[in-house]
Amino acid sequence: MGLGGVLVDWDWWTVDFGDAHAGAVGVLVGGREPGPVYFDVGSGSDVPSTTHWSAYDGRSRRPCAEAFRAVCACGWRSAAQYPLDWATIGDQPLYEADVDLSGPLADWTTHLSVVRDAAVPMPERLAALLVEMAEQLTATVADAPLAALRATGVLERIAARVGQEAAGALCDDGMSAEAVATALGTTRSKAQILLLTAQDR
Repeated sequence: MGLGGVLVDWDWWTVDFGDAHAGAVGVLVGGREPGPVYFDVGSGSDVPSTTHWSAYDGRSRRPCAEAFRAVCACGWRSAAQYPLDWATIGDQPLYEADVDLSGPLADWTTHLSVVRDAAVPMPERLAALLVEMAEQLTATVADAPLAALRATGVLERIAARVGQEAAGALCDDGMSAEAVATALGTTRSKAQILLLTAQDR
């Protein structure tokens, strides 16, 4: 997933909230989040970079992570910080070290619980149907991938049409982008795009 031209490898993702609340292990150096790490791949104008926690190991003049914390694509940052024990890690790269990420994961999960509690609940029957549909599609991929692709295309068209109608109804009711964002568990900018698109049609 890209973010401002930088490769962002999110560590956690849910179907419920997608990219709006993807989670990752954030790095702290000197109490702040460092900039992206760039990789020297020789000549050329395209220099790859990343903000993934495993890249901040102090090698090849890269910043050395002092602590981790949970971060979310929505901008949320965990107050809790988890210092790294470099005496135990030693000289091995971070991606090879047995680094405990359970703290940041638990913090991000708690953040998602807050988002989920504020979101509008789906009717139980509809939620069950979505789970069943996901299971059926996954099973179909293994047996008949073309059929699975056709089904996903149909679902995308249904979702686009119904979503447009629902967004139009919200516009008619005068619901704000902030209220829509909270109810959907998404960002204000994405909610605003939904409403503006509905208004244009």
